[in-house]
Amino acid sequence: MNLTQLSAVSPVDGRYRKAIENLSWYFSEAALINFRIFVEVEYFIALCKLPLPQLSGFKHGNFKDLREICNNFSFEEAERVKEIEKVTNHDVKAVEYYLKEEFDRLDFGEFKEFLHFGLTSQDITNTAAPYALKLACKDILFPDIELIIEKLSSLAKEWGNIPMLARTHGQPASPTVLGKEIAVFTERLQQQFKLLKELPFTAKFGGATGNFNAHQIAYPDIDWVSFANKFHESMGLQRQQTTTQIEHYDFLAAFFDNMKRINTILIDLNRDIWAYISMDYFKQTIKKGEVGSSTMPHKVNPIDFENSEGNLGYANAIFTHLSGKLPVSRLQRDLTDSTVARNIGVPVAHSIIAYKSLLKGLGKLILNEDKIQKDLEANWAVVGEAIQTILRREGFPKPYEKLKDLTRLNTTVNADSIRIFVESLEVSDSVKKELLLITPSNYTGIKMV
Repeated sequence: MNLTQLSAVSPVDGRYRKAIENLSWYFSEAALINFRIFVEVEYFIALCKLPLPQLSGFKHGNFKDLREICNNFSFEEAERVKEIEKVTNHDVKAVEYYLKEEFDRLDFGEFKEFLHFGLTSQDITNTAAPYALKLACKDILFPDIELIIEKLSSLAKEWGNIPMLARTHGQPASPTVLGKEIAVFTERLQQQFKLLKELPFTAKFGGATGNFNAHQIAYPDIDWVSFANKFHESMGLQRQQTTTQIEHYDFLAAFFDNMKRINTILIDLNRDIWAYISMDYFKQTIKKGEVGSSTMPHKVNPIDFENSEGNLGYANAIFTHLSGKLPVSRLQRDLTDSTVARNIGVPVAHSIIAYKSLLKGLGKLILNEDKIQKDLEANWAVVGEAIQTILRREGFPKPYEKLKDLTRLNTTVNADSIRIFVESLEVSDSVKKELLLITPSNYTGIKMV
């Protein structure tokens, strides 16, 4: 059965394939094979540049031919590696044997035993995987997060002068500004995104148990630690200095946890926008032919925000497992990390699906200022905080209690009842004038955006 939207088990490779298909270049099985080949080839080239005595005869002009093995790698070549793996039952050894075939084809066969020299499979995988993630972040993930921050920043400025009733515990509260409430999310995302970008992409390279045993026994005069450090630096990676057979994944776990915080902020945003839509503060643009409900033709559901929230929650569930599982390994290594690490692209994919849905939803919002203003006008009780605070300043006795009686016991609190209350106060005319200038629309505090 061919893989299609209808046959795929996961919606990532089915229903949502179009939204994340570029991730295949970083996280698919073929991509992992290709990145492993890249690491093997670059390692061989680095050994030639030392040079190892046995590789001094390899012409540096042939490096281009070696790199073409990776650059021209296709799904057909990936199938060949998988055919070899059926025999070896070892995915990295299959890559090594594939490259040895390529060395024979290029007439480099006399040097092929220095492929994978002194290494264990995790030296390759724990270099290839973080390198792939680093590129995916640079090319896809980080730009999508930046698009959300830019969109929210733009909306915060656009709505920077729109007073709005705030709600704490779901109840009417001191008025705020719509743009500022959006800016809250902008700032939170900016802070977490900054932390995310500061995390290094780390890798492991040190032989069977992390001590360069095979390297040292064969060539004791070479500084293999310095060699490995420079090798990883050439790929923009930071080598973990003290490891077992595998990279300990601590920074990768930090990456996943940081992604969870970003996604959690966006879940919070999705729910707030959803609530504002339900309160009629926003309308949504309608695309011709779309249906909101199978039975209620009037409905325009906030599906983009709901889709985003659902995918963010799913992504975070996987990020949670990855960050909790990968740093734990029995003694010098067990294999539980291998199958789990193959799923790194899955939460990234669900995150990107969520980001695209959120951006789509934000782009469809239509501000309903009339409804926002009506809610403010219907909740004059919220100026009670302002009045009692000024009365405190003036030394008025028990101002909180006075306003509490007005706003809680009076069934109708509006502009007239507030005016009558203020005029009845035993304060100066100037203070009364000051109090009468306060409205739900202008009691919004310091301008934050």
